[in-house]
Formats: sequence, C-alpha cells, structure tokens
Amino acid sequence: MCPLIPFVHQLEDQEADQWCEALRAQLPDCDIRQFSQLSPEEQSRATVAVVANPSPGDVAQLPNLKWVHSVWAGVEGMMASLAHMPFAIVRLTDPQLAQTMSEAVLAWVMYLHRDMPHYRQQQSASQWRQLPYTDPANRHIALLGLGALGQESALRLVDNGFRVSGWSRSAKCIDAVRCYSGEQSLSELLSEADIVVNLLPLTPATEGLMDRAFFHQVKTGASLINFGRGATVVESDLLAALDSGQLSHAVLDVFAQEPLPPESLLWRHPGITLLPHISAPTSIQTASRIVAANISRYLLQGTLPECVDKSRGY
Repeated sequence: MCPLIPFVHQLEDQEADQWCEALRAQLPDCDIRQFSQLSPEEQSRATVAVVANPSPGDVAQLPNLKWVHSVWAGVEGMMASLAHMPFAIVRLTDPQLAQTMSEAVLAWVMYLHRDMPHYRQQQSASQWRQLPYTDPANRHIALLGLGALGQESALRLVDNGFRVSGWSRSAKCIDAVRCYSGEQSLSELLSEADIVVNLLPLTPATEGLMDRAFFHQVKTGASLINFGRGATVVESDLLAALDSGQLSHAVLDVFAQEPLPPESLLWRHPGITLLPHISAPTSIQTASRIVAANISRYLLQGTLPECVDKSRGY
C-alpha cells in the first residue's frame, strides 16, 4: 500500500489543485489527496501531512501524525493554533525564496535610496526639482533578521555598494556585514541606520516590537521597509513616527490583518508605500520539490527534516 499524504489547507480550489498536482509529480509512489477527500479510516492512516494554513479542526482529525510539512516559510499561524499538538512541524526552507526576497529588498531599498517617494510627490505637484545624489557607500542599511532570507538580502545589498549591518537574536557572522545581537545593540544599530529592513519572524518576542519606544531609537528621518510580519509593527505608533518626522517613509508589504481593510489609515498616508504581500511569493514548483525530497528521505530513512523549535516559535 502506497503511503497516504494528505494535503490540508484553506486555499482556493485552483491553487490547492496546483499544489497537489506538483506534489504528485514529485512523489509518484505516494497517494497525495486533499483532506476533504479522505475517509475516516484513511485519516487515521496518515502519519505525514503537507499543510498550507490548515484548519486546526482538520488537522485534529489526523490522530496518528508524526510531523507536518508547511509549504510556506512563515509558521506563526501554525504556532498559534497547532503548537500544542504532539506532532513536529517543518517549515519550508527554499533557496529560491531567499533569492526572491533579496531581489525585493534590493528593489525597495533602491526606491528609498534614490528618493522615489519625493519624486512621486513632486510629480503630483507638477514640480521639477533635482535632489542631491547619495553614494550607496554612504547609505547605511540595517537588516533585522539574519536567517536565510536576511543573509541573502544582506549580501545582495553589499554587492550593490551599500553599507550593511544586521541584527539577529543569536550572533551571526557574514562577510562585509557588521552583525549585532542582543537588545542593547539593537538600540545602537537603530540610531545609525538610514533604512531599516524588517525580516524578523513573528514570535512572542517580536510581536509589537516596533512600537513608540522603538521608533524613538531610530535615527531621525530614517525609512522603514517591513517585509517580515505585520504584527511586528504597532500601526498607531508607526503613523505617529511618520507624522512627527521621526520616520521619513515606510514601505509596508505585510499587515496584522490581510487583506488590509479599506478603512485603514495606512492606505491614504502620504508617507507610506503600500504593497499587497508580494515581496517573496512561494514558487509551487520549487517548493514542491523541496517538500517531496524531505518526505522521500523520511520514508526511506526515517530521517525528519529540521523542525520548528516550538519554544522559540520558528
């Protein structure tokens, strides 16, 4: 009997079908089916599942799970709803995702570096004025979060001539990047950076991290790019920092509530560039290959991939 691998999700039907088709192509000896297609007996047979924002109620009906593999890098939703369950959780670690994120970080750092928000405002006012040019070597970029995405982004910025520093929970060492760790060093870094890029995961330690006290530590006139998680930012404190001039601009791609409600003040603030969570979309083709390789290794050797540390949340 071939191994049964449920795909447990809350996706639109078309996207779910694409995931299942890609996984079947990579795991031809496995029975890949959506959770809704399983009988109670089949639910009890499953020991491994592939998940995409799964309903806790659906997962609870798979009583013999040993581990689940998320098709996304972020697992804060699963930590909130599934961490108490006895199985291990594996998140997606995709080199292509790191490349895609580093491209977005470079693009939007360039957007701020070359004063595009100012030029957009001048266009709206039919104003012709050239702003002074700043060499990248004189622009200090601070990356918060130095995991796979942060490290790739840091190196890409270095390759483009920027002065780059990074901060992480644990100490890191990256060529040509000044690395910080610990709460006290974060304050020092914020006071020096021209552009702060957030790539931190959402954990109990980072939720609401960017509050009034955080923004008071930021260099006056600095800019913020948030490609991490929306709940890291206290929106009212961000708006206050923009209104006071403590921050000059914010590029926001992630939000505590998505889609962002039409009534949100963030939509209309002149100091905000707003994106619909597009900085690093997951590639179904590359992600399915990685998920399939991890499941194949487990089925052949009994070896689990690196699992999420439930105590840390990532």
